[in-house]
Amino acid sequence: MSTKTESNKVAAPIEDRRQLIDYFAGGEKAKERWRIGTEHEKFVFCTQDFHAPSYDERGGIRDLLDGLTQFGWKPVTEGGNVIALSGPDGTVSLEPAGQLELSGAPLENLHETCNETGRHLEQVKQVGEKLGINFLGLGMWPDKTRAELPIMPKGRYGIMLRHMPRVGNLGLDMMLRTCTIQVNLDYASEADMVQKFRVGLALQPLATALFANSPFTEGKPNGFLSYRSHIWSDTDPARTGMLPFVFEESFGYERYAEYALDVPMYFVYRDGKYIDAAGQSFRDFLKGELPAYPGHKPTMDDWADHLSTAFPEVRLKTFLEMRGADGGRWGRICALPALWVGLLYDQGALDAAWDLVKGWSMEARETLRSSVPRLALDAPLPGGSKLKDIAGEVLDIAAAGLNARARLNASGDNESGFLDPLREVVRTGKVPAQVLLDRFNGDWQGDIRRVYEEARF
Repeated sequence: MSTKTESNKVAAPIEDRRQLIDYFAGGEKAKERWRIGTEHEKFVFCTQDFHAPSYDERGGIRDLLDGLTQFGWKPVTEGGNVIALSGPDGTVSLEPAGQLELSGAPLENLHETCNETGRHLEQVKQVGEKLGINFLGLGMWPDKTRAELPIMPKGRYGIMLRHMPRVGNLGLDMMLRTCTIQVNLDYASEADMVQKFRVGLALQPLATALFANSPFTEGKPNGFLSYRSHIWSDTDPARTGMLPFVFEESFGYERYAEYALDVPMYFVYRDGKYIDAAGQSFRDFLKGELPAYPGHKPTMDDWADHLSTAFPEVRLKTFLEMRGADGGRWGRICALPALWVGLLYDQGALDAAWDLVKGWSMEARETLRSSVPRLALDAPLPGGSKLKDIAGEVLDIAAAGLNARARLNASGDNESGFLDPLREVVRTGKVPAQVLLDRFNGDWQGDIRRVYEEARF
């Protein structure tokens, strides 16, 4: 989730609703300026007894952040606590229960992306070894109850933790017990954004399936392959889902702005503090009538904050976020941007991907989305086929897109090799969760602690 940084500039209030729409247009970039921003989260655990460390305990999250400063990371504080780090490789930040996130810098190619991830993982492992902690690449805590997990000292999380139970049954699980991989990508124009958004949304269930990696809850199989994905279906219907309007002819920046205005607020950030506005209307804020902050109008910083509190399967800011994948280890962190860059950053691949999915009805898209958490690649497609029947074709389209980009490393390899972990899933027919379940029911003999060796970085 987003980390606020302080600014000395006094922002002007929004005077015209057109500014909200122009915000998205301001993200347009010529193709040569398109970049790749990859985010990944991982669970932190103490190697001695597998507990999730608190912020303040010796060898805990504060000490982890402090230890990373030896590599040039600069602390970001809130209320006197270090809650993030900034540096050339982006931002290191904390999720609500201490999940550690790298929000990588915008990079030109996937070789740089994977190198960035490798540097970060090497750094956290060096610090973790001294502190007696390690890191787990899964989509959900395999054994922890909510009550066993710490809460990080970030103001927005307190507001969200209070609000989540009012609007869904699993929002606290989303905050406390899940990890994801995401990729942020650019667009050239409104029309380019629309096509990428539609392809990304239609094929997001495939990403969820290929990366499904959360089959355990509190030490036992939970009946799902991506329980993390299921959690989003009962988190907050006002800010999640498949956004049917994206496939309507009139979709564009203005329609997304209208959707975002209908998403209830969480907070207003002023003078280093979060004002609880949970459930209130940004439309009222625009009129200076927000109950939590009466007489004040929002700035564009408030609009950017508000956009970060919508959680659809694909999210628009000044770039597009692909949000469907469970957390995983290094190769999978590199594979997710490879999938989406291959599909979305070459026009031929983008057109081919759209041709594959444009005939699906909204009912079929919703059925696919709701089926994937349990069935993964066996989820149904229109016409009686299954998701696995198109998975190889989609990967071929992505590979063609990466080949066309022809971004080579020092050895002369292009970016298509980063798809190999996904090709292995298609070849075997088993997503990561199914591999873990086989081991749990086999040589692990039901001992969930074995996952800490299997899925650590």
